[in-house]
Amino acid sequence: MSFEKKCAFLFPGQGSQFVGMGKDFFNQVPEAEKVFKIAEEVTGIPVAELCFHGPADELVKTANLQPCLTTVEIACATAATDRGIVPSAAAGHSLGEYPALWCAGILTVEDAVRLVHHRGRLMEEAASVRPGAMAAIIGIPMDELERLVEESRNSGEVLSLANHNSPEQIVVTGEKEPVSRLCEKVRERKARAIPLKVSGGYHSELMKHAARAFAEIVEKTTFSSPRIPVYSNVTGKAETDGERIKRLMVDQICAPVRWVDIANSMADDGVTLFVESGPKKVLTNLVAKCLGRNNELKFCQFDTPEGLEECMKAL
Repeated sequence: MSFEKKCAFLFPGQGSQFVGMGKDFFNQVPEAEKVFKIAEEVTGIPVAELCFHGPADELVKTANLQPCLTTVEIACATAATDRGIVPSAAAGHSLGEYPALWCAGILTVEDAVRLVHHRGRLMEEAASVRPGAMAAIIGIPMDELERLVEESRNSGEVLSLANHNSPEQIVVTGEKEPVSRLCEKVRERKARAIPLKVSGGYHSELMKHAARAFAEIVEKTTFSSPRIPVYSNVTGKAETDGERIKRLMVDQICAPVRWVDIANSMADDGVTLFVESGPKKVLTNLVAKCLGRNNELKFCQFDTPEGLEECMKAL
């Protein structure tokens, strides 16, 4: 399916998962089933069993979830491209950047799943050594939240901004006590602070040892030149050099996710069709909030064959 306007595939990160995800594509689309088989061979994890049947407390463990969710999103996108939906750009949120790299031809399925398997394991280990917390802050402008972060962080403590998801939603990360302290200050201002169900302070200095170990694994991996631009979490812009992207994926573990910048960069580059490949409608909703009401923009999301059919009709 060719488009007169630019189409971007979007890939969500941790938090969008659910038990049962990917099962219909596995059962109905042979190419999607192959993705699961490859993932299980590469990781040694029962990916299909965890995705389809859980249990949820095993699925959400970072070391399991990262390869499982990546597999599902690649399987969904494989089904879409088999139906002729060809993207001209790709972007993913945090973990979702890996299926975006696959979508752009930078990584093979094998390498994408292998990297997130190691990434998840290293991040889980880092969280067990230095536990952390994250919270979504809603209703505090960026400049004011930056001031609150400074006020809430004592000397030597880790507290920082993690994800700039939309103009209204910013995620903070760090050690548990300063995150809790910040949440109280936010609530005193009658804004919302929602603790996230995570075990680590991801996208912060708490992950620096994981990033160092991951760098050695990434260095041995081939990052090909992309077929289409990929929008980087670290820079918020389109990146087209494989070696530069390789370095950015190491930085990404500790750096904040600049999703607002990504949304605006895609719009500035002429993207008007946004297709979310994976569970739930997290990223299409965030892009819509970032870009505002615009009749020229189209959004769709799918994680089942039926959803893909509806998506194709909408586009």
